[in-house]
Amino acid sequence: MEHSRFVHLHVHTDYSLLDGACKIDEMTAKARDWKMPALAITDHGNLFGAIHFYKEALKNGVKPIIGMEAYVAMEDMHKKPRKQKENYTHITLLAANERGYGNLMKLSSMAFLEGFYYRPRIDKAALEQNHHGLIGMSACLQGEISRALLRDNYEAAEKAALFYKDLFGEGNFYIELMRHKLAESDRILPSLVRLSRELNIPAVATNDVHYLSKDDSEAHDVLLAMQTKEDLTSETRFRMQTKEVYFKSPDEMRELFSDIPEAIENTVLLAEKCNVDLQLENTRVQLPHVDLPEHCETSYDYLVDLTMKGMKKRFGDDITPEMQHRLNLELETIKNMGLCDYCLIIEDLIGFAKHKHIRVGPGRGSAAGSLVLFALQITNINPLAFGLIFERFLNPERVTMPDVDIDFCDDKLQFYKQVKGNILTPKTVLHRRYRIKAV
Repeated sequence: MEHSRFVHLHVHTDYSLLDGACKIDEMTAKARDWKMPALAITDHGNLFGAIHFYKEALKNGVKPIIGMEAYVAMEDMHKKPRKQKENYTHITLLAANERGYGNLMKLSSMAFLEGFYYRPRIDKAALEQNHHGLIGMSACLQGEISRALLRDNYEAAEKAALFYKDLFGEGNFYIELMRHKLAESDRILPSLVRLSRELNIPAVATNDVHYLSKDDSEAHDVLLAMQTKEDLTSETRFRMQTKEVYFKSPDEMRELFSDIPEAIENTVLLAEKCNVDLQLENTRVQLPHVDLPEHCETSYDYLVDLTMKGMKKRFGDDITPEMQHRLNLELETIKNMGLCDYCLIIEDLIGFAKHKHIRVGPGRGSAAGSLVLFALQITNINPLAFGLIFERFLNPERVTMPDVDIDFCDDKLQFYKQVKGNILTPKTVLHRRYRIKAV
């Protein structure tokens, strides 16, 4: 099947809450019907619809491009300026690979947890730390570059464009060109084209899509009124000043930018750079990687290091050759089964709970048969003293995820009350290896 030579790269679905109105299943079906090779999702400040979109796009034979139109705070995202409006600009971010998708998730989480102020915001510092694997685009009229041009400040626009070009790298930052029959958009378009050509930054044609059909403009206007909690008849309420932000066909977009054909062609070339494989149907457990100290090159090195330190704490200098042999066999099995990070994650969970004075059980089930887990203080039962078998916990002949049964106190405050009421005395608690301060 011959593909269309255009890709929508700036699209807001109904996951751009009370702002976008594109239903993902209908949008991806339309992209299929128009033979688009790919399609992007760029909801405002979030990735809520990413997985739904990814599945629907693949089902329709369209390559999914996961992105986000981020809100970028003008200063530190942790600050809350008095001026609610225009304390942020926009930037469009697209994941080129799995690392980029991971960074998108980090940025979205940071925006909500750290930078939220009327909108989920990031800042340039966050972007500098988490830009790898991402492709940037200059966004709409609210983008930093467009804002500067609307103020007739070409130098500021040039400075912003060079910053993002340098940040994302050569060929990984694009200037978005839009034609929405808006006076502001038309006024700055020649300057955007000039910036693109003078700074050697490729331009792409986008349509800032907010709904599927031109006929949906009135329904979308109702949605905006709901967002701002204003009456439809209000003359001063926020509304779109155009009915052109719909899911235009490739033919419409080519005709719209017939004088700048490279902006159309670049949409396809950019789409070819984005290849995220989420492997949603993969049944293999994918574990996060633990941060390693400088003296350890691999997670296995770190596991061995922590285990030997733990053995020293448990047994002092009384580590016999038999103990060391058992330990080596366990460590080798854990390594061969790719479970070093698993053990380190469990050790981190237990260590965190104890450090925060949260009661943790001594370990139950087959995990009690592991000398490594005993050394890591994940369990408090010496398997050697009771003749417990490690293979009950982890067996190379039975390749399944190991099971470490852990009990955490569900009410830390209640535990303190128990201690204070002498139901459990501080001395008893300390004796039981729970690091609880005397109350």
